[in-house]
Amino acid sequence: MIRFPTRALALALGLVAATGAARADIIIGQTAGFTGAVAAGVAETTAGAKLWIDHVNAEGGVNGEQITLISMDDKFEPPNAAENAKELITRKKVMALFLTRGTPHTQAVVPLLAQYGVPLVAPSTGAMALHEPVNPWVFNVRASYQHEANRAIRHLSLVGLTRIGIVQVDDTFGADAIKGAQSAFKQVNGEPIFIEKFNRDKPDFSGVAKAVGASQPQAVLFLGSGSSVADGVRAIRAAGSKAQIVTLSNNASDGFIKALGENATGTIVTQVFPYERSLASPMVKEARGLAKAATGQDKVTPAMLEGYAGAKVLVEGLRRAGAHPTREKLRDALETLRRYDLGGLEVTFNSGSHSGLDYTDLSIIGSDGKFQR
Repeated sequence: MIRFPTRALALALGLVAATGAARADIIIGQTAGFTGAVAAGVAETTAGAKLWIDHVNAEGGVNGEQITLISMDDKFEPPNAAENAKELITRKKVMALFLTRGTPHTQAVVPLLAQYGVPLVAPSTGAMALHEPVNPWVFNVRASYQHEANRAIRHLSLVGLTRIGIVQVDDTFGADAIKGAQSAFKQVNGEPIFIEKFNRDKPDFSGVAKAVGASQPQAVLFLGSGSSVADGVRAIRAAGSKAQIVTLSNNASDGFIKALGENATGTIVTQVFPYERSLASPMVKEARGLAKAATGQDKVTPAMLEGYAGAKVLVEGLRRAGAHPTREKLRDALETLRRYDLGGLEVTFNSGSHSGLDYTDLSIIGSDGKFQR
């Protein structure tokens, strides 16, 4: 288990040790793969969330209460995610779950939400199953993977690439995301020249490399996570392919760029938040300012912005829930958000939609090892 206390909370804990008295902080729970294939991205989304939570705590908290984030490592394994979530809900008595990572992992957690009446805010997945039909306990703060995959295929078509293959992880994330790609192929009167699947738990890319070599695609849409995608790209390049690689925003982290190594330059990654170096975006400018104050460097990453945006929505929901929030009050308060301004992006929830945002963009990794737009 990983706890993320703020400086103010650390002082409060010291006071508890000295006096034996405790105060009722707002406890938020997170289960995510702090180790495993997506560890780098999870670390960045959590760091982004902590920028806002720490800032809010330093300003006095929410309605006089500090926010404590308890994070547990599920090693990017769905059964672990469900076990962690149950412990957070039943033993840690969290007000809400937050920033779960992964499609099958979040789907393993979802049954617990209605069972215990607990909101899940800003799951770090764009699974359409979390958007439609509307789950009254799930509040998304990012576009769907189907929207991203659709945008990626349409972009490749617009720049004249027609021989496009798909490599898909064989799980619910891959099955979900590919629907967006298939929709885009229909829109441009095309079809993928191959669809290759790989096992999430034990990925073997020898078959993928053979398919790429035989088909000679101009581009490959790679639907997978973190180090698995990096390993797959390495196999494709070792087989001699120069195909354009495209992947989705679940890989929009500095850690993913590092994992790609020499294969990073030129890789296209879809994005679901504004350009992380654009001071024209009020949210980015604000996040960079808080990062500078906290670390001495004003750098944020796309993954950090996802966590940051999620934390802003969570905190606003807590604020609206009042001085004595409950899980149900928080759920109801989140549903009152109408065009809530994150800083250039507006989030809206209502009983008919918990999608929050549909912003989608494209980036490419430059020779400097940074995302370019």
